[in-house]
Amino acid sequence: MKFNLKQFAIALALFLAGYLTFNTNLFAQALEKPKVSIAVGGKNLFYYLPLTVAEQLGYFKDEGLQVEISDFAGGAKALQAMVGGSADVVSGAYEHTINMQAKNQPIVAFVLQGRAPQIVLAASNKTMPNYKSVADLKGKKIGVTAPGSSTSIMASFVLAKAGLKPTDVSFIGVGAAAGALSALRSGQIDAIANLDPVISMLEQKNEIKIIADTRTLKDTNDVFGGPMPAATLYAPEAFIKKYPNTTQALTNAMVRALKWIQQAGPSDIIKAVPESYLLGDRALYISAFLKVREAMSPDGIFPDAGPATALRTLQAFEPDLASKKIDLSRTYTNEFARKANAKHK
Repeated sequence: MKFNLKQFAIALALFLAGYLTFNTNLFAQALEKPKVSIAVGGKNLFYYLPLTVAEQLGYFKDEGLQVEISDFAGGAKALQAMVGGSADVVSGAYEHTINMQAKNQPIVAFVLQGRAPQIVLAASNKTMPNYKSVADLKGKKIGVTAPGSSTSIMASFVLAKAGLKPTDVSFIGVGAAAGALSALRSGQIDAIANLDPVISMLEQKNEIKIIADTRTLKDTNDVFGGPMPAATLYAPEAFIKKYPNTTQALTNAMVRALKWIQQAGPSDIIKAVPESYLLGDRALYISAFLKVREAMSPDGIFPDAGPATALRTLQAFEPDLASKKIDLSRTYTNEFARKANAKHK
């Protein structure tokens, strides 16, 4: 039988095309839920940069996912969306998993985006020019992204360390972008708990006095007394059990984004985020990114001592939580992040 190279090449091409189609179909079938809705509170913040990178660079699509992201004023609002059934997953603060377990609504964080909260509490130089100590905040209005969000949790903890209760102040929701800036500049609030780039913009013009800062690992340890998990992807425990392959695909995309951020230069970050994130000041955005870069998780894995730090933080100003039996092992898992790291070495 005469060997025909041309026929062989055609046969090989057909085989490969069929093989790839077959495996793509298998891949699609493996995802129990290819369409996933994610709620986030303040998507423009560096706190959620890994989510934006995964979306903008097509990492979710590479995993076979169709992800729809809805942006809310703060993390508490994003959590409400998930509880109400309009979102499958939340890109939000780890602490919510503890609070929800206390309410017998188990949710699980399955990939860590940030290993420092990046939240800054600061007094307004306009309405509190003579600020001296945390005690001066009694009776004042503190602007947070949304009441109940990680910004109000951080502020409440700083107040508690100074002997004040959350009820000693008024928390006002101001969002995480231009609204937050205008609230402080117009004198609607006396202090602010927010994140970059908002805080750096206020710092640049000497509009605030920093009270507590968690943008670096050292500062985070000083404030909370240990490693403090920040942004995560979390979902109801039932979602993760029902859709483990989908959960893994989400984690793969996020870990890939985290690793990309570790290697990216400032110009790469600028190209990856929407223009609106820069709030009109590209140079300041870059400067702020370099300040918080180490706050990003390098691998999506929760540090062993992190959950206990978060629980202690909440118990400091939520007396009811002290009487609740919290099983921290059910609030997070590293199972998916470890597999994602094996894939994206």
